[in-house]
Amino acid sequence: MSKQTQIRRKTVRDIASAKGQQPLVVLTAYDAPTAELLDPHCDVLLVGDSVGMVVHGLETPVGVTMEMMILHGQAVMRGSKQAFVVVDMPFGSYETNADTAFENAARIMKETGCQAVKLESGAYAAHQIAHLVERGVPVMGHVGLRPQAINVTGGFKAQGRNDTERKRVIEEARAAEQAGAFAIVIEGVAEDLAEEITQSVACPTIGIGASATCDGQVLVTPDMLGIFDWTPKFVRKYHDLRTEITKAVETYAADVRARRFPDKAETYKLTKQ
Repeated sequence: MSKQTQIRRKTVRDIASAKGQQPLVVLTAYDAPTAELLDPHCDVLLVGDSVGMVVHGLETPVGVTMEMMILHGQAVMRGSKQAFVVVDMPFGSYETNADTAFENAARIMKETGCQAVKLESGAYAAHQIAHLVERGVPVMGHVGLRPQAINVTGGFKAQGRNDTERKRVIEEARAAEQAGAFAIVIEGVAEDLAEEITQSVACPTIGIGASATCDGQVLVTPDMLGIFDWTPKFVRKYHDLRTEITKAVETYAADVRARRFPDKAETYKLTKQ
């Protein structure tokens, strides 16, 4: 491939410089074939710990392991060529102390080849973010509804609904930005709170259940493709793959049972020598 036609993968500088520009397009990806389909259309592919729920059938992302994130991160890197790939750090991999966070982040980056990691930015997280960035690990923050913290919050509930929560979310976002996060996901907050955070931090914000005024948007890909019966309020279903897949499987099952599949076109024959 010549230098003129070589595809360049987006860098952290490309993402960080998108503040106030054309909104960033972000989707989750967990496997190589899906990553290949999403890659031409997305600025960022997020290997989210949502993989535990949408792929592995877990009830929450709390049970996701480093090994799971690395496995799926490797697959997404193989399937993509131009999108900036971010891998979630799973619950328990970064909260204890900054050195543990760096060891696990470094392992994720070395074993997957991804360009950055994402961690949920509670009050404790600024020190970890600064520690990682100083040592060469780009970090995406995550404030508002933090799925790894649902056992404390009591479920997947919108955050920032009162003055105390609102102040906390804003402070966490500012702390993440000041610590060196190149972008921040804002999940499950009121529109005006997302807008206020976007205006108050220098790095791009990526909304999910937040506001169109954010510097980008992310959705869980199986949600927006209509794989599941139920999706959160903030999801727009762009297709109904659940129905399409069900119809295809029903047709296949009927063809097998009626011996209509395989037919001659799908069967090998011996060739005379």
